[in-house]
Amino acid sequence: MSVHNLTVFPEFKDLAELKSILDWTRFSASQMERHDCFYGHGFQSPWHESQFLVLRTLSLDWDVPDVALSSSLLLNEQETLYSLIRKRCLDKIPTAYLLEEAWFCAEPFRVTPDVLIPRSPIGELIQQGFAPWLVEPPSQLLDMCTGSGCIGIAMARAFPEAQVDVSDISESALNIAIENISDKDLGFQVDAYLSDLFESIPEKKYDLIVTNPPYVDTEDLSDMPAEFTHEPMLGLAAGEDGLDLVIDILAQAPDYLTSQGWLIGEVGNSALALMNRFPEVEFQWPEFEFGGQGVFVVSAEELLKHHDQFVAAQR
Repeated sequence: MSVHNLTVFPEFKDLAELKSILDWTRFSASQMERHDCFYGHGFQSPWHESQFLVLRTLSLDWDVPDVALSSSLLLNEQETLYSLIRKRCLDKIPTAYLLEEAWFCAEPFRVTPDVLIPRSPIGELIQQGFAPWLVEPPSQLLDMCTGSGCIGIAMARAFPEAQVDVSDISESALNIAIENISDKDLGFQVDAYLSDLFESIPEKKYDLIVTNPPYVDTEDLSDMPAEFTHEPMLGLAAGEDGLDLVIDILAQAPDYLTSQGWLIGEVGNSALALMNRFPEVEFQWPEFEFGGQGVFVVSAEELLKHHDQFVAAQR
C-alpha cells in the first residue's frame, strides 16, 4: 500500500481484519495522526484519545483489564466506532462532542457544542483546596462563565459545606450545567443563574470567585486548529487582546467579594497582555504540575486598590 493510500480514510468494507478493542484503538490512533488531528481537549496523544473514544463508546471504563482488550467486537459496535472515528478525523469533531462526555476532576460531565470542553488547569487548584489562598473552609463560592458547570460542581465536591453559585450568559450552556448539577444530585448545594457577568448574580459576598471567561484574542482566534471551531464562539472570543470580559470582571468583582476574598481567573495566552495592561497589580500566577498556564490569583484588597484603574480600562 502506498503512502498516499494510507492518508485516504478507508471504507468500512476494507477493515474486516479489525476485530478487537485493541485493533480499533490502534486504527483510531493511526488515523488521527494521518489526518493531522489536534489533541487540545484534555488528551496528550492520539493513543490516549483513541483509548477514550473506543472504551467509552463500548461503555467500558479506563481500568478495563488488559485481557479484555483482545475481545472481539460485534458488527454494530464496529460500525459505530468506524462512524465516530471517521467524524473525528475528517470533520475534526472533538471526541468529547462525539460522545457528549468529558472528564474533569476525576468525574464525567455531559458536554455538547453549547459548552466548551472542560480542560482548565483550575481543576488542579480545586483538588488542592485552593491552598495557600483559602486558609479557612469557604461558605460562599461563585463559578462565573460556568459552561458545563464542571468547575462549580468540582468546587462543591471539594467544599461540601459551602454554597456554590454558577452563572453563564448562554441559556443553552446553563441548561447543560443544570443537567449536570441534577445528574450529580447537587441541586441542594449548587444554584444556577442566567447572567451577563455580575448582572443577575445575587447581592452577597463570596469568599472566592472563580472564572474561566472568554479570553482568546483576535490573532489566536484566527489561528485555531479546526477542532476549536466546533466550540461556541461566545465562550472563546474576547476582543483584540483577549481582555474584554476579564477587565469587566476585575472592575466589578470587589463588590461581590468578602474583605478576605479572592478572584481566580483563567486568561490563557492573554496573560502577557493582562500583565502589560496592569503592571502595578500584584497578580499571582500558579504553576501547574499537570500542565496549563495563564491562571491568575488576586485578592479583594488588591482589586480595591486598583479599582479606579480597572474601571477606566472598561470598554
